[in-house]
Amino acid sequence: MNACIARSLLQSLLALFLVAAAVQASDDTSALKHKRDDLSEADLRRVEAITVPVTDFSKAERYEAMSAGAGTSIAPNDQDSFTQFSANLAFEDEEGFKLGDALFEKLWVSSPSSTQASDGLGPLYNARSCLSCHPRDGRGGPPEGASDGTSMLYRLARAPRNDGERQMLATYDMANFPDPIYGAQLQDRAVPGLAAEGQMKMTYSELPVTLADGELVFLRKPTYAVRDLAYGALDPTTTLSPRVAPQMIGLGLIEAIHEADILSRADPDDADGDGISGRASLVRDRATGEIALGRFGWKAQTPTVRQQTADAFAADIGLSTPDLDRSFGDCTEGQTACLGLPTGVQARLGAVEAPDPVLGLVTFYSANLAVPARRKASFPKTLRGKEIFYQSGCASCHTPKYVTRRDAAHKAQAFQLIWPYSDFLLHDMGDGLADGQTVGIANGREWRAPPLWGIGLTKAVSGHTFLLHDGRARNFTEAILWHGGEGEKARDAFAALSTRDRRDLLAFLESL
Repeated sequence: MNACIARSLLQSLLALFLVAAAVQASDDTSALKHKRDDLSEADLRRVEAITVPVTDFSKAERYEAMSAGAGTSIAPNDQDSFTQFSANLAFEDEEGFKLGDALFEKLWVSSPSSTQASDGLGPLYNARSCLSCHPRDGRGGPPEGASDGTSMLYRLARAPRNDGERQMLATYDMANFPDPIYGAQLQDRAVPGLAAEGQMKMTYSELPVTLADGELVFLRKPTYAVRDLAYGALDPTTTLSPRVAPQMIGLGLIEAIHEADILSRADPDDADGDGISGRASLVRDRATGEIALGRFGWKAQTPTVRQQTADAFAADIGLSTPDLDRSFGDCTEGQTACLGLPTGVQARLGAVEAPDPVLGLVTFYSANLAVPARRKASFPKTLRGKEIFYQSGCASCHTPKYVTRRDAAHKAQAFQLIWPYSDFLLHDMGDGLADGQTVGIANGREWRAPPLWGIGLTKAVSGHTFLLHDGRARNFTEAILWHGGEGEKARDAFAALSTRDRRDLLAFLESL
């Protein structure tokens, strides 16, 4: 059997497996709650009334400017807009937030070190601190000009090789399988004496797009590769998925959205015929062992803020935590030099490099970063743009509002009217944005609809306007024009707008 036929057969088998997995995933949502169980009947009616889609665009909706309910930050709109704690955070919790902030900014060092509470970095890693990837708690970007690639990385995953591995995917025991040598992430940095795994290599070509009013827009089409691989070749089936670090605001509120409100928007078979077939991401919660709703990450592969934090400590920095005991980070069995280096585990501090309360404090900090208040929500231009946003079908995936659980784990997030502008479901975004990488039930064309709150402050906070999972879009217009698949109808509607209507829509996005 020649290589082309073998590859074609492998792709066909994988496609059949993904179809079967999608059917299984649909069945497995029965393990989740499809009806809100935290509200009285009176409260349920209130929530249903206030979250109904708006039809009157002549004025701002009640509380619309308060994007995160009582937790909304009204601090000045500047580079520190994403660093504020929730406005309704209790005074006694401010200490935990500030300690978490200090640990979020902490620079870790290699072992052994005289600063024993700070060692454990790597041995292979992408960043020395959480802040390195999320500067000022904002959005990362690709290497551009003088900036480096710290806030962007490659996720690595290969296809399942046998029935046993396919079964692990079907039962959510694995989201995918790492490269046998390089692991689940390309580590472009290493401690002294050890070679980094390699470096990202990216090139862009320009794709011209002419809008209905004659404006010519150029889209950057990226091509991704690796260079300077230090440990041999990647597995032939390993895929590269570039990811920029997302903004950090509002994470605790997203976790506090009742799963029933997200599941109610899923329509995997497009039963209503609107061309939108969002799917709920199902994952295995490491803490409980149960099937849970994934809602964090570019492919909604993570169920909680704490798990997301533990994953980042292990994969990005190379630190073990009580929830994920990986003192060698993403080092694999084939990287013997890496596994032979000392770890940062200190017996007097605990069995891991970042023991409690480190993980808990960083999780608390991450969950309580405030969402800034809207700007110009009631301005006529913004309201016209909002109406066009709805008319163009954007709100079909970017669901504007929710009321969080009354029984949320933390009081500051409980029973808040919030405006994240996402349904937190997986959507097929077409070939243009496809990365070819399966993550859990998400296939190579699917991405979670990212929340849009705070997106208008990207330039002020992060110093750039790069958008989408790999930062290829340089502005809102390019990001919208990259939409395909389920987003194609909205993309075409945007491209057909008059100059004034398009500017109004962009003004609305700037206000978020």
